Amino acid sequence: MKADKILDAKGLACPMPIVRTKKAMTELEAGQVLEIHATDKGAKNDLTAWAKSTGNELVADTEENNVFKFWIRKG
Repeated sequence: MKADKILDAKGLACPMPIVRTKKAMTELEAGQVLEIHATDKGAKNDLTAWAKSTGNELVADTEENNVFKFWIRKG
């Protein structure tokens, strides 16, 4: 999936991936996609809930080599 911006949140513990995601999303226009890379296992639940509560869309998520990747489209 093509992302408009990539956020490297690897090595950060909760709540920092969410804090950084929130900041990065303010730099995007509606409809643009942010790709997030995280190693915190709680990031999947946190980012899913955050996207839903803020009107953004979690488009996809994967895990490769203990790195979780998320694509969130700005609402």
